[in-house]
Order: sequence, then C-alpha cells, then structure tokens
Amino acid sequence: MENFVYNTPSKVFFGKGEENNVGKIIKSYGAKKVLVHYGGGSAEKSGLLERIRKNLSAENIAFVELGGVKPNPELSLVRRGIELCLAENVDFVLAVGGGSVLDSAKDIANGAACPDVDVWDFSLGKKVPEKSLKKGSVLTLAAAGSEMSDSCVITNSDSMEKRGYSCSCNRMDFAIENPELTFSVSPYQTACGIVDICMHTMERYFCIGSDTVLTDGIAEHLIKTTIKSGLECLDNPCNYEARANMMWASSLSHNGLTGCGRKFILPVHQMEHEVSGFYPDVAHGAGLAALWCSWARYVYASNIQRWLQYSSRVWNVDIDFEHPEKTIEKAIDLQEELYRKIGMPVNLKSLGVKKDDLNKMTDGCTRNRSRNLPGYKTLEYGDILAIYEAAFE
Repeated sequence: MENFVYNTPSKVFFGKGEENNVGKIIKSYGAKKVLVHYGGGSAEKSGLLERIRKNLSAENIAFVELGGVKPNPELSLVRRGIELCLAENVDFVLAVGGGSVLDSAKDIANGAACPDVDVWDFSLGKKVPEKSLKKGSVLTLAAAGSEMSDSCVITNSDSMEKRGYSCSCNRMDFAIENPELTFSVSPYQTACGIVDICMHTMERYFCIGSDTVLTDGIAEHLIKTTIKSGLECLDNPCNYEARANMMWASSLSHNGLTGCGRKFILPVHQMEHEVSGFYPDVAHGAGLAALWCSWARYVYASNIQRWLQYSSRVWNVDIDFEHPEKTIEKAIDLQEELYRKIGMPVNLKSLGVKKDDLNKMTDGCTRNRSRNLPGYKTLEYGDILAIYEAAFE
C-alpha cells in the first residue's frame, strides 16, 4: 500500500429538504454577500432557485446571481464571475447544479480570492491558489463528484483546451445533497452519471499500487452499487433510494476514498478532456464511455492479475486460468454492453469526432509530446494515438 493523506473537509447535509436550510448553513460561515452560481433554466423552472433566494433573504444574507454555466464550464464565464465577485464584495460562492457548475464556482472562488493572478494559470499548473472564498453547493446531479473532490476542470474555448487542477482550495466547505432534486434528471444525463461515478473509481482501481484489500472492497462495491442503482433510476426516475445511492456514490467516488493506497492518475479522464475540449457539446460521461473499453483492451495485458480480480469481483466472470485474457475480454465486453444498454456511446465517431482531429487531441494530451500518462503501462504519444484510433471505429 502506498503512503497517502486522506482529508475530506467538506461537510455534507444529506437528505430530503436539506436545501431549505441553505441560508442558516451559509450564515454559520459568516457570509455577508453570496454569489449564487447556476447553469441553465432547470434550477429556475423547478423552483429551486426561488426557494434558495427566499432562504437567503430570510437570513438577511445579500446575494447576486450568475447563470449560464455550460456542460463543460468555460473560462470566459469564470472571468465574468470573478469580476462580479470583486465588484460586489462577494465573500461566499454558492453553486446550484451539477459538476460543471461546481467546478466553475470553485475557479471563481479561487480567482476572486487571488485577483492578482490570471485564473487560467491555475488550470495550466503555472500557479497554485493560496486561498479561496468560502463556497458550498446544492447538488442537482449525481455524476462528477465535485461536491467533495479537490479537483476543478475548466475549458478555454479560445484555445480548445480543457484542463484540470487539484488543490486543497478546491474543496467545498459544504455540500447539500437531496436526492429528490435529481428526480427530473434526463435518462441521458443519468446514464452519463453512471459512467462518470464508476469511472472515478475504476480508474483509481487500476492505478499503480498493491495490497489495498480494504480500498479494493470499497471500490468494487461502489461500482456494483452504482450500476444497480443507476439502472433502477433509469427504470423509475423517482426511486428515492436508487437516487440516494447514486448521489452518495458520486461523492465517495471522487473524494479520494476509493483510491487510498494507490498512486493517483486518471488516464482515460486525461484523454477525454481533449475530446470535450475540442467538442464542447460532448458530455463528459459520454466521452469517457466512448474511450474506456478501447483503453482497457489496450492496457490489460500489463497487469493480468489485477484485471482478473476486477472481472471476477465486479462482473462475476468465472476465471479461465488457462486463458486469462478470455476472462478479461468477457468483462470488458459486458461493460461495453452496459454502455449500449443505457444509451452511452462506445466509440468516438458516434460523438461526431473527426478522425483528422485524433492527432491534435494526442498532441494536447501529451502536451506536445512533453508528457506521458503513467500507469502499469505507461502511455506515450503512439499509445495514446492508438487508443484514440481504436475508440474511433
């Protein structure tokens, strides 16, 4: 087991009606003026935003609003948010939505607290935020896990770059999680959530490390629970217990728990960032689904035992010890079948990706051949391009 530091300072308020306490919760952090940050019209149409406004007003907390967050949150809106915070003396950022809104809110909070630094430098790794505004979230989508993670992913549409960075300043002070707020999530977005939640844990599962028996058990059960609950959500969108399990799995899958004792690198996420950086309309979960099986088939031979464990414990495939590769390929096939069943893409072509862009995406993923993606099998430029090409067909 590798050395690790596990710290999850985000406080979670979980259950029915918890969003109605948002004013009292924010007041406990000493906030004087709040930026309410959200995405499209769903939070408004559902009445959630109006309830939050009334809740803040009841506690005499002033607020301003900024909507318009897109599925891959854009740097341009982050900059507008920073300007608004500085002009209005905002000292707390409240994100109302899913992972994209939360990531945008994190970057705004970091940028507003460090106004002398170009906020894009955080994403490029040139600077690390030394402080941030207080921030919290009212979660409306179980998927990205941003409500408890230390990561933030932002897209620069001008340069077609999607970049993530991790630091302690990205941790939300609190997350309000009412599964009822996800009842109206579309089947497509629910399916994207299934993929994203599982992927955060699956990629950690295949990071370098050994003798992580307890972590493995947590990870395996989380993946299986997410698949089961996700299918139940698709069958009955208002199944509270299924939505609750998905929402809690979203938080646990990306707060570090399912990777304790293993080295952290998410290669498929890194490859997907290039896809949705070039094609901003591609949902993150869909991009991951389109890439994962091709990546799995390309790398599994580098650690047969690990993949046999995954195949047996997660997909219940009987191990063929004479031909172990058949066991693993069967498990990957089952995962691909799941993606098809829930309406997720299994290749890049179906997402509208052009073959001519594969080399450009590989350039971006390798930072113009200046980095490789580590793992049991280190992925160099040629490996990454080969995976993109396999995932295209």
